[in-house]
Amino acid sequence: MRTMMSGKIHRATVTEANLDYEGSITLDPDLMDAAGILPYEQVHVLDVSNGARLETYAIKGLRGSGEVCINGAAAHLVHQGDLVIIATYQQLSEEDARRIEPRVCWVDSQNRVLRTSSGDGFSHNPRREAAAVA
Repeated sequence: MRTMMSGKIHRATVTEANLDYEGSITLDPDLMDAAGILPYEQVHVLDVSNGARLETYAIKGLRGSGEVCINGAAAHLVHQGDLVIIATYQQLSEEDARRIEPRVCWVDSQNRVLRTSSGDGFSHNPRREAAAVA
């Protein structure tokens, strides 16, 4: 079995950090749908602003709100205004792992979906795209 990325919200802005909540990350369901994230699914939160990395689970927030709220102890690591990547993974057989096309969601500064894609890891590789322009 291989662990493969299955979905990602790329560079979302944290709208709130709530230390007193029991845990998790609250996400606008529009973002969850765009990245294929289910309620209570395990997610990895990668803080682009400070390098912190953590695992938690996703819960639904208010649809259309753009909310990305870090809850509980994780609020010590990730703060309001930070840019984060939120990723999910799946355990797949070797055969299925070679065919996976993760769902990626790009957002603007208000966490509104700009575009989504799925791909093979090559066609949407930023280094490949930069080399093609140079």
